[in-house]
Amino acid sequence: MEEIRKDPLVPAVKPDPRTSSIGEGPNRRHENDEGGSGGLEVGAPDLDKDLLCPICMQVIKDAFLTACGHSFCYMCIITHLKNKSDCPCCSQHLTNKQLYPNFLLDKLLKKTSARHVSKTATPLDQFRDALQRGCDVSIKEVDNLLTLLAEKKRKMEQEEAERNMQILLDFLHCLRKQKVDELNEVQTDLQYIKEDINAVERHRIDLYRARDRYSVKLRMLGDDPSTRNAWPLEKSHTGFNSNSLSIRGGNPPGNFQNKKVEGKAQGSSHGISKKDAQSGSDSQSLNQSSVSMARKKRIHAQFSDLQECYLQKRRQLVDQPHSNQESDNSVVRREGYSYGLADFQSVLTTFTRYSRLRVIAEIRHGDIFHSANIVSSIEFDRDDELFATAGVSRCIKVFDFSSVVNEPADIQCPIVEMSTRSKLSCLSWNKHEKNHIASSDYEGIVTVWDVTTRQSLMEYEEHEKRAWSVDFSRTEPSMLVSGSDDCKVKVWCTKEEASVLNIDMKANICCVKYNPGSSNFIAVGSADHHIHYYDLRNISQPLHVFSGHKKAVSYVKFLSNNELASASTDSTLRLWDVKDNLPVRTFRGHTNEKNFVGLTVNSEYLACGSETNEVYVYHKEITRPVTSHRFGSLDMEEAEEEAGSYFISAVCWKSDSPTMLTANSQGTIKVLVLAA
Repeated sequence: MEEIRKDPLVPAVKPDPRTSSIGEGPNRRHENDEGGSGGLEVGAPDLDKDLLCPICMQVIKDAFLTACGHSFCYMCIITHLKNKSDCPCCSQHLTNKQLYPNFLLDKLLKKTSARHVSKTATPLDQFRDALQRGCDVSIKEVDNLLTLLAEKKRKMEQEEAERNMQILLDFLHCLRKQKVDELNEVQTDLQYIKEDINAVERHRIDLYRARDRYSVKLRMLGDDPSTRNAWPLEKSHTGFNSNSLSIRGGNPPGNFQNKKVEGKAQGSSHGISKKDAQSGSDSQSLNQSSVSMARKKRIHAQFSDLQECYLQKRRQLVDQPHSNQESDNSVVRREGYSYGLADFQSVLTTFTRYSRLRVIAEIRHGDIFHSANIVSSIEFDRDDELFATAGVSRCIKVFDFSSVVNEPADIQCPIVEMSTRSKLSCLSWNKHEKNHIASSDYEGIVTVWDVTTRQSLMEYEEHEKRAWSVDFSRTEPSMLVSGSDDCKVKVWCTKEEASVLNIDMKANICCVKYNPGSSNFIAVGSADHHIHYYDLRNISQPLHVFSGHKKAVSYVKFLSNNELASASTDSTLRLWDVKDNLPVRTFRGHTNEKNFVGLTVNSEYLACGSETNEVYVYHKEITRPVTSHRFGSLDMEEAEEEAGSYFISAVCWKSDSPTMLTANSQGTIKVLVLAA
């Protein structure tokens, strides 16, 4: 999408009639035939205005007189006559041969200049001038002057030293205050850390004790004869009847030798079982140790961001009332834990849980010899059972998600296909009517479809240019909003044939999104680099304009009612607080300078595409990527070539799941899942 740039309008300034003659050049005619300046005071405000050159409006230098009686600077009149053969004052014909030195005016100018200098000169200048002119001064007077000057110099040096000392003292006081504040902050942080270490140690000891209790119970159950005898009963169902009889003592009393042999066999089998259990326990312990090491490495790799996250949460939440602390159900409180520590542990757990993206399914619809493969939008339906794709192929395709994942095939066929007249830019499922989906296209048409009948229910054609984005309200199933290159945001109702609300803006609209908690609020991303947050009950001006992106805002998505994420072609994602109207965090790592590469969010993670043909995942509390996945060939050389040719074009999380749909400009669709 081309970015629209509008230069600021500079209001016109009316010229001052008193200075309008400046800069009009040598061809300007003066009404004053005697070389008047028209009331200008340029260069020498205290000199007679008749002593100014009518051309340059400065004191005449090297005065020359014309045949018509006007005086000019020599260089000014010579330059003028090269372009035009007339007098600048009276327009009488004039040539270089009709110019004569004006010695009288030069002498007058020198005297006037000297008087002017004497009036404006400082005492030091006057004294220097007197010495240069050779005034009579005795040796004693010179000695007195030198003594006076030496005293003056010492006084000035002392004052300068005092000023420097005061500046240094002010700096040191300021530095001391800053360092004391930092020390107090560090001491407070250390106190928080000490309290949290004690709380975590107590909780860890409780966990060890609980584990020991469970281990004792397991050993007791393992040594209980009734428990051991219960196992053969289970084996009897698998066909081992003879062994079960032997173990239970079901053989005849006289067959003592057989019992002895079977007892040895039983003992050996118990030994093998113990060895297997021990080896299984060792392998499990080794696996857990490797996972723990990997998680620790991820912590050290992002230690600065995690440290900032911990301190921020600990400082902000330490003084919050208990009632406010209880409001967030996603954070599990433990006895002795502060709310900030519990919140940070939740962040640390989710952040270190995953380290890679694993492919669980892939759909290849793209033709490598055909350019119309870009998937512009990919979206799950209300129940995450179906997902739809759309793009430049002029077709909406609907797939069954479970079929794609559980029945992989080289070519997966959609269960529904709906052809459109134009290339599609965006899709949005209705979160109440399962079978309804809205689309926006390159001709500016917004269409509501019924997937069951494969027919359009409503078509809105009010946009004058390409419509980039459309979104259904989560709280009002009949309401949807769209944004277009015509700089208009339109709100539609499926019960009405025309738009019910229109917002005119000054730049192209790239994206629109309803707040999930209310149909009264929408976020609008624009080519003016800003996000405009509107209350639709009063559209005269936005509630707030979020600034920070350096280029067009391509996507806006809500993580919650108060958290808004945005993507831009400045290669950043940003997180905003729409309740307090504050910037929260900036995410960097992917590359996005010219294309729409997709953005999707859930309660904890943000994911977007990159122009390097990679998918990036960020945790909302950490500014650097958690992980990424590259589309294309496993061969490094081929992958680098493809990275320059293709880009990720659409992404979508599955609700409350680490699973994500992704698509690229080649037409390849992948189902990815976060893995350890």
